[in-house]
Amino acid sequence: MIIAAFVLWNVLTASLMLLDKRRARKGAWRIQERTIFLVAICFGAVGIWAGMYLFRHKIRHKAFLYGIPLVVGCQVAGAIWILNK
Repeated sequence: MIIAAFVLWNVLTASLMLLDKRRARKGAWRIQERTIFLVAICFGAVGIWAGMYLFRHKIRHKAFLYGIPLVVGCQVAGAIWILNK
């Protein structure tokens, strides 16, 4: 159940990157970068990271290029730590 929720959440977060990419192309209202990072910190980093490369969005922004993998690494390390307790 937890794994299914994690997968669904990360599919939604990847979709968030697609939505922001489409809005960028249209010159429409954009999703704030801090919102994207907040979603990533709330266990959506894998989806954000995948969405960055699937949709070629925000891959030139250093904050995303280095920040999102750092969040993923911290979350993986935390999961490993919890599972080994």
